[in-house]
Amino acid sequence: MPNREKVLIANGQGFWGDSILGPVRLVNEGPLDYLTLDYLAEVTMSIMQKLKSRNPEMGYATDFVRMIERVLPQCREKGIKIVANAGGVNPQACRAAVADVVKKLGISGVRIGVVEGDDILADLKLLIDGGEPFNNMDTGEPLAPYLDQVQSANVYIGAEPIVEALQQDADIVISGRATDPSVVLAPMMYEFGWTMDDYDLLAAGTIAGHIVECGSQCTGGNYANWRNVPDMARMGYPVIEANPDGTFAVTKHENTGGLVTVETVTSQLVYEMGDPARYITPDCIADFTSIQLKQDGENRVAVSGIKGAPATDTYKVSMAYHSGYKIVGQLTVAGPDAVDKAKLCADIVFDRVAMDGCEFAPDERFVEIVGTNVCHAGIAAAPAEPAEVVLRVGAKGNDKKKLERLGMEIVPLVTSGPPGVTGFAGGRPKASDIISYWPALMKKDKIKCTVSVEEVK
Repeated sequence: MPNREKVLIANGQGFWGDSILGPVRLVNEGPLDYLTLDYLAEVTMSIMQKLKSRNPEMGYATDFVRMIERVLPQCREKGIKIVANAGGVNPQACRAAVADVVKKLGISGVRIGVVEGDDILADLKLLIDGGEPFNNMDTGEPLAPYLDQVQSANVYIGAEPIVEALQQDADIVISGRATDPSVVLAPMMYEFGWTMDDYDLLAAGTIAGHIVECGSQCTGGNYANWRNVPDMARMGYPVIEANPDGTFAVTKHENTGGLVTVETVTSQLVYEMGDPARYITPDCIADFTSIQLKQDGENRVAVSGIKGAPATDTYKVSMAYHSGYKIVGQLTVAGPDAVDKAKLCADIVFDRVAMDGCEFAPDERFVEIVGTNVCHAGIAAAPAEPAEVVLRVGAKGNDKKKLERLGMEIVPLVTSGPPGVTGFAGGRPKASDIISYWPALMKKDKIKCTVSVEEVK
């Protein structure tokens, strides 16, 4: 069991689609012990499940494999281990793809660990029959009537199985839907020997993981005082300097852009926050009201005082289900009276399809006029007469053909609507699936995670 006095853990990916330069620069531009990567979000799981249904060798974060090819030689040279929830709904396929890269690079001795058990899609009916209702946490409805519509179902697993993979000398750990903070907490547990009843320590590691889970969102990205953030193009991704006693510092590599202050860290701390005194994860309950932040030098914030409590006996389950179709098209409307012309355009579209037998009820319609303060309605005043706006018009429903008929009437506004309509080069919009979110809880004793570690031959 390792026993270091300090461990450097950096998170180089805040979501699937984040810049590949994050992990590449973290590995190249400074010292590091662990590179963690968070690829998964609720909608991501349904996308991956759809990809897997089309090709059984897909269903994972393909960006991760490309990233491994770029950083693995440097990681081996520097002794950096990699932990990522890049496995999505197909961790074994992700392992195989990474193994192919290792062979291509000619690197020997690489041990790849896989954590599975979070994907319960195939077991939903059995679990429901066994007494798990999967009641929607927002509406209280049971899942059973929607079972045939469910496209993905994943339990948010914690750090413990990742620690097990590290204990088996994994150099790269690939999991399915491990929680965002757990991929950061696990290396601390492994390195410092923390156990599942070290509640304050687990809470500290969880909060460290929460601070860095969105990548550079804690080092100046998406920050209200953005004018004060230097060199955003070279913004440094966050590095946690963790200590065995649960204290840690948030920083970034030297000579990189961005900003690490109490304010930038605080702005990330309140991200996706419910009850700050009870931040519930599969590993523990963390008390965010106990956090003490202190500026500890340039681009360095010290974090201490964190308290935690035992975890609950349930896992949260993230499910995605099909709930109809939607269609949205857009046009630019310019010139005098742009807003009034955009409103008229929307009315024309719905009136014309109604004349052709396609009625849309008010709650099925979607009309948004970008440029009239739709993003911050009620917060900031809208301009009285914008010179141009973007009209987004569409609808939702279960009849795909009806929605496609509406899509045919948007571009004709260029010549049969008010003047100043343009921006039609994208052509007719097409109907797409509506994927809705179903959050639920289930008993932890119904889930068994498995860990396998293999050396690439």
